[in-house]
Amino acid sequence: MGSTVDISWTALLISELFLAIPLFVLGYYRTHLVKATIISVLRMTIQLFLVGIYLGYIFKLNNPLVNVAWVMVMLGVTCQTIARRGELKLKYFLIPFVVSIVFTLTVVDVFFLGFTVRIGYLLDARYFIPITGMMLGNIMQSNVIASNSFYHNIYKNKVAFRFALASGATRHEAVFPFVGEALKKAFNPTIAQMATIGLVSLPGMMTGQILGGNDPSVAIKYQIMMMVAIFTANVISVILCIRLSGRFIFDAYGNLREEVIRN
Repeated sequence: MGSTVDISWTALLISELFLAIPLFVLGYYRTHLVKATIISVLRMTIQLFLVGIYLGYIFKLNNPLVNVAWVMVMLGVTCQTIARRGELKLKYFLIPFVVSIVFTLTVVDVFFLGFTVRIGYLLDARYFIPITGMMLGNIMQSNVIASNSFYHNIYKNKVAFRFALASGATRHEAVFPFVGEALKKAFNPTIAQMATIGLVSLPGMMTGQILGGNDPSVAIKYQIMMMVAIFTANVISVILCIRLSGRFIFDAYGNLREEVIRN
């Protein structure tokens, strides 16, 4: 397989002119998303540029403490984003979010990097940071959807929820249907995506490995591993976040503490 064709910075900047098309559509229909889109694209470009430089040093250094520290930074941003996008107050959810996600990443990384890939050094920056980063990105997305659905559905249906508790249901029994609904909303898109991979789309990791010169058969195995790892990590983290946060956001009578919702 040949080496990857590099993209010049000039060509990359010119390619961003294609954004004029979606910006025109968003502006024409008065969505008020033009400014947000421009800011997001600028942030993405600057952040990826800086991360690319920083990761170059991290990969060369390959120090376990530095590698873990970088993942912890990503974890902090993930927890903050879940709370903000889920319209929840972070101070009530920080501990359960951190504990749930750290436990999930530890279990999944140890199994897939240690057993499936069989690398001798689990904290090798080349594997540990990209794979953990991909899992964190998907964990964040799933938890935003699940957390928003779970807590806001209980808040909106608090009369029915309290009636269930008053009728003798345990808190576990009262929240059971809300957990099920949150899981459906969080994982239906992922399940649909897995069912159409290879037919409708080629996923990012597989495409990146092929462009990087790897044999497609190797890229396929890595992609299958990552889809299983991501889906497993998503489910574990979501259910743990919901279960552990229950110790902080329900009062002694089983009622939702309404101050945890950010209106």
